[in-house]
Amino acid sequence: MSFSIGDKVPDFTAASTSGEFSLASANGRILVLYFYPKDNTPGCTTESIDFRDRIERFAEAGALVVGVSRDSLASHERFRTGKELPFDLISDPDEKLCELFGVMKLKNMYGRQVRGIERSTFVIDREGKLAREWRGVKVAGHADEVLEFVQSL
Repeated sequence: MSFSIGDKVPDFTAASTSGEFSLASANGRILVLYFYPKDNTPGCTTESIDFRDRIERFAEAGALVVGVSRDSLASHERFRTGKELPFDLISDPDEKLCELFGVMKLKNMYGRQVRGIERSTFVIDREGKLAREWRGVKVAGHADEVLEFVQSL
């Protein structure tokens, strides 16, 4: 990742469940961008539902929540519909956004190393600057912690 807390986040464009999403489309709102490994897996489902269940409070704080994984748009649509997620999911199969935010890591799965997304969340403020980041996120309590931070901005 080539930027730090307080730096302007480079504008990006990516395919999402409601068409093309860009940082500029946040339109002066706070953007909560959460990266997760895979649709419809236990931790990712819990995390997404936690954000879903707090979406009105995020909106009241002026924040837009968007999830990102390498899954296809078709997978995202099934996940979004099945879990009634009221926010966009970005499909990043070529890992451009993952690389921009530096979330690709080697992880151990069943005794072998695999390359995957490290569960991470980034808050980008109304001016497009990185306000906070969480890496190696543990799902329990995370959405509340992010909400608390967003409400403090």
